Order: sequence, then C-alpha cells, then structure tokens
Amino acid sequence: MSAPDRRALWDLTAIAGLPPARFLADGGGHFPLAHLVERRTLDAPLERFRGKSLLLTSERQLPAVLAVLQLDGIARRILLCPPDLPPTHLPALLAEAEIDGIVTDSTGPAAPPGVPIFTCGTAPTAPLEITERCEPTEWLLLTSGTTGRPKLVLHSLASLIGPLNDGLVVAPDAVWATFYDMRRYGGLTIMMRALLGGSSLVLSQAGETVADFLTRAGQAGVTHILGTPSHWRRALMSEAVGHIAPAYVRLSGEVVDQAILNQLGVAFPAAEIVHAFASTEAGFAFDVRDRRAGFPAALITEAGGRVAMRVEDGSLRIRSTRTASRYLGAAPPLLDADGFLDTGDMVELRGDRYYFVGRREGVINVGGQKVHPEEVEGVINQHPDVQVSRVYGRPSPILGALVVADIVVRPPGRASFQVLKDEILESCRQALPAHKVPTMLQQVPALDIAASGKLVRRRS
Repeated sequence: MSAPDRRALWDLTAIAGLPPARFLADGGGHFPLAHLVERRTLDAPLERFRGKSLLLTSERQLPAVLAVLQLDGIARRILLCPPDLPPTHLPALLAEAEIDGIVTDSTGPAAPPGVPIFTCGTAPTAPLEITERCEPTEWLLLTSGTTGRPKLVLHSLASLIGPLNDGLVVAPDAVWATFYDMRRYGGLTIMMRALLGGSSLVLSQAGETVADFLTRAGQAGVTHILGTPSHWRRALMSEAVGHIAPAYVRLSGEVVDQAILNQLGVAFPAAEIVHAFASTEAGFAFDVRDRRAGFPAALITEAGGRVAMRVEDGSLRIRSTRTASRYLGAAPPLLDADGFLDTGDMVELRGDRYYFVGRREGVINVGGQKVHPEEVEGVINQHPDVQVSRVYGRPSPILGALVVADIVVRPPGRASFQVLKDEILESCRQALPAHKVPTMLQQVPALDIAASGKLVRRRS
C-alpha cells in the first residue's frame, strides 16, 4: 500500500518485522520500536479512545510520539499541543476542537474541570490489545500565533505524508534526527517519514543544549538531520557540530540565505544540503537541492506536477493535496476560489530564479517604501565575520521607521566592531537601494530563538 493510501500511520505487522536495533529516542530515554507490538504506554485500553477528540500535551517528545502511534486510526481527532502554549489559550482551543479528553505525561497546562485526563509515558503499562484501526483520524496543528491566539489547522494523514513522494531515496537503516518539535508541522512530518521508512529517530529535548543534542545524534549515528536556519546557525557555533557526519542536511521554516548554505557546505562537504518550503497551512511544497538560495522559476511554470504554484502581487500561492483541509472555528477560509493558498511569503524574480524576501506582515515602512528584514539580513549574513543578524524597524517621527540591525559576531570576533560595521554598511550600499540600508548596527551576544526554531523578531 502506498503511503498516501494508508488509513493509519502505524502498522503493527510492519513493526514486528523491524530489526531490534530500530529505536526512538529523546534526551530522557530510548525506546525500541519493536516494543510497541507488545505493550502500550497509555494508562487506559485503546478502545477507551475510539472516536474521541484528544488533546496531546507533554514536555518530552518521546511520550507524545508513542501516544500518537497508538491513537492514530482509533481517535477521531488529535490536537498536538506545543509545550510553549500559553495556558490562557487552552479553554478556547478545547472548546473549538471539541476535545473529549487530555493525554499527558503529567506536564503542561492544567486541565479545566470535567475534562478527563489520561497518562502517556515511555514505560509500558499493560499488554497491547489487538485493535482495529479504522477511524480516519484528523490531525490538528496550531499556527505560531504571533499576533494572538493561534489558529487550529486541520490535516489528514494523506496530506501529512504526501511529501514522501518527493523522490528522496533513504536506506532502511537510516537514523533521522531533528531539531523540530513533533507537535509542529515540521517535526510531525519528519517523524512520519522516519517511521514509515522503518528508520530510527532522534528527537530533541526541551531545555537541552545544542551541544548535547548534537552529541546524542552523533552517538546514534545520525545520517539525516533537519532544522531551521536559526537552528543550524546555533549548531555551527558549537564545537559539538563535529560529532555528526550526516549524509543529508535540510533547512526549512525561515528564509534560507546563501551564507548559511555555504557554511553548511563547508561543515559537511560530503552531505546533500537541501532547503525546503513548507508551512503548517501549505504543507510541503518543494525542496531545492542545488545548494543555492531561492528556487528555479521553472517551478512556477511547470504543469502537471503534484504542486501548482503561482505568484500574485509578489506573494507565493500554492495548490496541492498536501495543504491543510481548513481552519477550525471562525477563522477565514484557507483557500481562494481557485483552490490556492496565499502563503504570505514574498518572492522576487531575479533572472531565472525566485528569491524569498520576507513575510508580507513583517515589512518595514520607510517613508512609504517597503523593506523586508530577511532581504537585508541576507546581505549582512554574507560577511564572513557575521554569525547571524536580525533586522527590524525603529520608529521615526519623520520616516515612520528606520532600518536597524542586531549582529552576532562569529568567534573570536573583531578587535574593532566599528571596522566590521563600516564593511557591512558598504556591502549593503552596494547590494541594496538606499532606503533598505541600515541606519544603525549594534553588536549583541546572541539572538533569541522561539520554540518553533524561528528567530524571534521585534515588531516595528
């Protein structure tokens, strides 16, 4: 049966046939996959969950993975709750998703009165009952919620595992590792790819240092590893990056500039370096495997592919079977009349290639002229002494906003930051129109990364 035709993610017969060495692991433990055919890790019989809508919350990722593997095809709906969800959002989300119970490892937000609680863990609790998996489970994911309460996005198993048809050939004994959290789109789809391929998976742990995660991944023999550009910038600053020697490295979730691709190429010269475009709503659209930023314009004009794309008013729009079905509740429609989803990611055609310049809502207005922070960061990050930068707008009574930038200098750093500033500003003047050139550069020791793995941005 092909992956998109599956009724449920997990096939107990397939698990029984896996070599004993296949495993799941996070920073708190290691679980042989074969154990899932013998014992359950939930504190109630699986039939108790049939047809129910469940919210899944846990601090660790491993209990969450084990829970979804047991519940998929049985539960009516699974809402994956990231550990950083503000507790104030919980009551409205429970009502909107019609949640019947909460599955937890005893961490996370407190449940409202009257909502049943079930425990998931990593230690087997009872023999696994033979249960028919015939319920087409709905998967609910939360958007980032940067402007308020996050929206609920509805996916099917088919839309989540659709990217498995991307032509990537992976050996059965591959070991996957990801910085992403499996309660978000990127982590969930990587978890599914690894498990449907019969591979092992190393998950990150909340509060774990980058060095500790890289060390664990290296000890597990990681072959395929994924994260956002911000994840990888942090990884490349760690000496522990030398503990891994992957065959495949992928980035997604943020604009990928040429600097980070070049740095990864130096760190892992034998690896395939890939960047992909995907989002919670749009699903996986495409990946780029030529180690160049942007993507070929031919992807927009190709007909008959699995994904149709077009650019309107500078924004990338996508239509495919991998997009989410809809928003839940009172959110606006997900798709337009032609079935396209407006991603809000702005692109610019330069020659035969499109380049991402930023998010529509993140634009800085300088005297009526638009500046996308990511475009300016792409120029700054090209300097060999810059590890990462963050560009944002500072209010101006005359122009509305001024472009400024925080910069993390690559160790050991310059003796004089003023010299570095002069060089960066000269590069910006050569590459950008005058209104996009920063008026101020300041050195900072580090930049904050959100739980989603994305750079935390200041608002104008």
